[in-house]
Amino acid sequence: MPPSTLGPSAKPLSGRYRSFAERAEIALLRAQDREVREIARQLGRVASTISRELRRNAATRSGGLEYRATTAQWHAERAARRPKAAKLATSEKLRSYVQDRLSGPVATADGRSVGGPVVPWRKRRHGPRQHRRWARAWSPEQIARRLRLDFPDDETMRISHEAIYQSLYVQGRGGLKCELTACLRTGRVLRVPRARSRGRGKSHVGPEVMISERPAEAADRAVPGHWEGDLILGLRSSAIGTLVERSTRFTLLLHLPPMPGHADEVRAKNGPALAGHGAEAVRDAIVRTIMTLPMQLRRSLTWDQGAELSQHARLRIDTGVQVYFCDPHSPWQRGTNENTNGLLRQYFPKGTDLSAHNVQDLEAVAAALNARPRKALGWRTPAEALDEVLRSVQASVATTA
Repeated sequence: MPPSTLGPSAKPLSGRYRSFAERAEIALLRAQDREVREIARQLGRVASTISRELRRNAATRSGGLEYRATTAQWHAERAARRPKAAKLATSEKLRSYVQDRLSGPVATADGRSVGGPVVPWRKRRHGPRQHRRWARAWSPEQIARRLRLDFPDDETMRISHEAIYQSLYVQGRGGLKCELTACLRTGRVLRVPRARSRGRGKSHVGPEVMISERPAEAADRAVPGHWEGDLILGLRSSAIGTLVERSTRFTLLLHLPPMPGHADEVRAKNGPALAGHGAEAVRDAIVRTIMTLPMQLRRSLTWDQGAELSQHARLRIDTGVQVYFCDPHSPWQRGTNENTNGLLRQYFPKGTDLSAHNVQDLEAVAAALNARPRKALGWRTPAEALDEVLRSVQASVATTA
């Protein structure tokens, strides 16, 4: 039976798709043992297009990949039939994996779930200065890429990030409920086209601690142990400190509760900062957190020129960490930390009271962030990358001993 595209009523194909005549020419050239690139040149196609055609639409009954024009046309027409059942609608195992990585609960290190704020679904995006739903919140690209690492031999556990987005935003595609869009980074209920989405010095900052003096090993991320830090601020002067390791993207959160006397109406003039993120409180929180790491992971810390790190000299003495400051109005010099702060705003939105979260809450959020696969790490997680560094440090210490 001839392919349907040869019938008199068939619509002409656009130049994007291969015709039966083009497939017949590919089969003829392939029978003459022509190389893929030579066939592509003769047909005016990209080599990857010809390679994909030979791989996808070949006849396999003989046990090999024999290319015949009629069989290739039949394969192409069968694949083009619509409507086609969505993968997430037909595979329970794949759908469960995607839902768990997207909307699974945030948990502490011992596996205890942390619910976070109760946020009802309102069929619209969260408003400004509103609580967000807490979840594992992997991005569709992170989910799609991680599947290849978790199921290297199971070809049924494969899906593209675009298919996940379509299942969320186009309900006719089936598979995922639209309320799961609240777990995405932006929380948008409708997709936005990509084209639409497109000074003075400080007394505590001297030239010897500027970022220009930072060693080159920190700039190229070749050596672990170089950190970037900042504060994210909330309602009523509440704050949370963030530390991010440049090479592994591992995140630590600093608990900065209000100090005694913060709620008093009468304040002492020129007294200490009681909001919890003054210079002394931030220094003590960094010391408590970073001293839990081995010396090899305590090399430098890069901060903006905020007054909360005005006691950087004392911090260097207490921890051995060299502190460097960015140039004024240059947040891109701490790009890793700025990106992480954006991710954290999914859990700690602007305009909310950050002092409501205790140490366990911060540890759970940090664990969730450190368990997300990162493209920059070859889809490993920051926790896996840091664990590899720690094993290397322990091995070097054992060899030296």
